[in-house]
Amino acid sequence: MNLKKWSLFLALALAMTIVLAACGGDDSKSNSSSSEGSSGNGNAADQTFDINIKTEPPSLHPGKATDTTSAAVLYQTFEGLMRINPEGEPEEAMAESYEVSDDQLTYTFHIREDATWSNGDPVTAQDFEYAWKWVLDPNSADADYAYQLYVIKGAQAAKEEGGSMDDVGITVKDDKTLVVELAQPTPYFLDLTAFYTYYPVNHNVVDGVDDWALDASENYVTNGPFLMESWEHKNQIVLKKNPDYWDADTVNFETVNMYMIDDENTSLEMYNSGELDWAGSPTDSLPLAAIQSLKSDGSLNISPMAGIYYYSFNTGQTPFDNANIRKAFALSINREGIVKSITQREEQPAMALVPPSIWEENSEGYFKDNDVEQAKEYLDKGLEELGLDELPPVKLSYNTSEAHASIAQAVQDMWRENLGVEVELNNEEWNVYLDSLSQGNYQIGRMGWVADFNDAINFLEIFQTAGGNNYTNWENEEYAALIEQSRTETDPEKRKEILRQAEQIFMDEMPLAPIYFNTNVWLNKDNVKDIDVSPLGGIQLKWGYISE
Repeated sequence: MNLKKWSLFLALALAMTIVLAACGGDDSKSNSSSSEGSSGNGNAADQTFDINIKTEPPSLHPGKATDTTSAAVLYQTFEGLMRINPEGEPEEAMAESYEVSDDQLTYTFHIREDATWSNGDPVTAQDFEYAWKWVLDPNSADADYAYQLYVIKGAQAAKEEGGSMDDVGITVKDDKTLVVELAQPTPYFLDLTAFYTYYPVNHNVVDGVDDWALDASENYVTNGPFLMESWEHKNQIVLKKNPDYWDADTVNFETVNMYMIDDENTSLEMYNSGELDWAGSPTDSLPLAAIQSLKSDGSLNISPMAGIYYYSFNTGQTPFDNANIRKAFALSINREGIVKSITQREEQPAMALVPPSIWEENSEGYFKDNDVEQAKEYLDKGLEELGLDELPPVKLSYNTSEAHASIAQAVQDMWRENLGVEVELNNEEWNVYLDSLSQGNYQIGRMGWVADFNDAINFLEIFQTAGGNNYTNWENEEYAALIEQSRTETDPEKRKEILRQAEQIFMDEMPLAPIYFNTNVWLNKDNVKDIDVSPLGGIQLKWGYISE
């Protein structure tokens, strides 16, 4: 496919719908610390922050959420035992202190005396026990992130194998002391306790109330730096500063308006007109046609992200139950062309699963980009194995987004030209799209993954079993065994080698086609300071403020 021609067509089409006005940016990193912000000196009188989160959050129940849109709200309204600070390190949050046993298997957390829920109740160890065990309850069918808790002793057995919840290593010593026993030493466990699946819930309020997280009602009781004042579905969420938050003196924003504007051009126009203080990552996207202009005027912020954009193959359906067919589709994509001519956000072509920010060697990956000749050989071999002369038309699905649509159209042309396959495009709204993938009602689907914590296993363990966040329906016993082996290996180099072996199996089987490794790309007004944009794809407003 002629990517230059595609890029020119894209730019001309979008130029008619977008105003490329000069936008204020902050050349210093927006997530840098500032003594001015934390002290309150130099702050504007109006501490209202307006941001677009693009779409309705699929779930604001910490135990059910699995996506970045929901996370963008949960990171502000809830808080775990730890919180990841702007330097990327876990620091004490609901826990004022903790101890770790010499064998690294037992963590004892001491919860702050001044930690309270938004209804005035104290945050207790029982709240953490209840929330975590709710996720691990086999009857909690929507808890797709339960595996994040499997580092805890007895957790996986309770969720999957009929084990007793009494044997799970979560013990309430007293109201303010939580003891956690791990199945094996886990160097990233403190990072996990900052993740939203590990957030507590007020068990006195939510126990027996299944719909407590569906609206901004009296049942939506939270413990983070912000409270949810209102939730107008598919339109806007309004957050207010939590005056009873234990670290309220650090919080400057009084009001946070989170809009749900699905069109990138509209949100950029709102940013240009002053209706938004922020546009782009990690809660929204910028129009592709605007990227070069924004780069040129110096207003665009770009930072690395430990994330991957990929096309998932439904290995439960023909022809993608055949590994050679999957390889043919994966190798016949021109990734360099996509990131240079379409997305233009300094992404890195991906020929592996784990990002190079975690494994530097994955900058090269496991195969050559745009290897059309090799792709054709895989196609011929796959057709022979399936007893076919040619492939029938296939369907490529993606959720609503200008960028997703543009990439899909480019890949559609690549597969037609390189493999002779007709590709039908299918666009669905985010919640509908997630349901389609979860139910296996797709052939090829756009998806991505951003690290929950900075470790390779976070990308690899997704595909240990089908279901949950593994929409490919692919499973491999040897792969799963290696993931399990890595969990008990305490030598860092040996552990990495085990995980590298697992990734090799994964890339040989190719249940997905990696496209590129992500970047965060955004605009912020000059007076917006200290928003923490994480390499893990999250955004934290706790430290943010509007300067004079």
